[in-house]
Amino acid sequence: MEKTPSSESSERIIGAGWQKLATFLTHAGRQKPGRDGSFVNPPIERGSTVVFPTVADMEAQGARAYEHELVYGAMGNPVQHELERVIAALEGGQHTQVVNSGLAACTVALLAFLKGGDHLLLPDSVYGPTRRFAVNFLARFGVEISFYPPRANEAELRAYMKPHTAVIFAESPGSHTFEVQDIPLLARIAHGVGARLLLDNTWGIGAFQPFTHGVDVSIQALTKYPAGHADVILGAITVQKPEDWRALRRAAIELGACGAPDECWLTLRGLKTMAVRLAQQARSAYALAQWLESRPEVACVRHPALPSCPGHALWKRDFQDASGLFGVELAAGITQEAMMAMLESLELFGIGASWGGYESLVLPTSGGLKRTHHEGLPSGAAFRVQVGLEDVDDLKADFFKALTLLT
Repeated sequence: MEKTPSSESSERIIGAGWQKLATFLTHAGRQKPGRDGSFVNPPIERGSTVVFPTVADMEAQGARAYEHELVYGAMGNPVQHELERVIAALEGGQHTQVVNSGLAACTVALLAFLKGGDHLLLPDSVYGPTRRFAVNFLARFGVEISFYPPRANEAELRAYMKPHTAVIFAESPGSHTFEVQDIPLLARIAHGVGARLLLDNTWGIGAFQPFTHGVDVSIQALTKYPAGHADVILGAITVQKPEDWRALRRAAIELGACGAPDECWLTLRGLKTMAVRLAQQARSAYALAQWLESRPEVACVRHPALPSCPGHALWKRDFQDASGLFGVELAAGITQEAMMAMLESLELFGIGASWGGYESLVLPTSGGLKRTHHEGLPSGAAFRVQVGLEDVDDLKADFFKALTLLT
């Protein structure tokens, strides 16, 4: 098993943290056998209308809309509710709301906890569509938007706070540039002024326990590792406090946000193998990242588990393991055009925007990132790598051939 280098006394074994989840994920969301036996996996129930024997029964069930109970199809379905229980346990929260995409998880969460006149503080490294939603949508309804450098210290962060700051949003590691944020610090600052801390925890699912570090709302793109097979679009929002659950659930109902039964069922199935998939993907990604870091064509590799990566100390302090996604910046003098030709020559890596599936992918990132602050932006040609389930030696060999095009 690949070991991370470390200047400290303890060493982190990449992949071991995921394996600790294997028993939980194997048994979570399974059916208990009935007297006459039953299938291991729960059935898919598709429907919109829910019928009741009496009006009184219908009204009584309607009063249970906050209890993951069947009320109406647009308010959730049985397999969605089972998935919500599993994700809540995995994230260490009390309640989860499943919605139709990872972006919807970001937007529904923001709408649940913001109102006109509030101030929203976003990290400059936030997922691009979340940034666009804030700037193009929330601002139209009177929410003030500010962006802070994701690696800002306490004094710098406090300078961004305003009397009407209602939400601090975090994404750790950051999209494309992989800055690890000090989540306990952000939580302390947010709670000190009565604001909530929302975290996009997609990279860290299973590896970072948000609520033990002070997060109020944890957001997941279940499209990624939980579903795991590049065939599902789904998201989840998890909370711990009862008042946060009521606000979130009310927003989801009013926005009509829910998950389709088939998508939820596929995600439940994907979760059964997520621990073993991620154990291999994390190990392979780290080995590939180490190898790429040693190449003369590469200026730096942005992988939080690498000691050379800014934020590595925070990753080592707060995370139980790593992911299969990281960034690469090429050496000075290598043009964007040369990088494109190199990426297009890869045989085992598709060119695509998603990640978390079984397949390896690359995506150009330089030139297209929107930032308010220059900090963290690559100075040269850069791309993102998603490592799938292929043999890591084959992936290295594929990159070796492609990198020769740059010399």
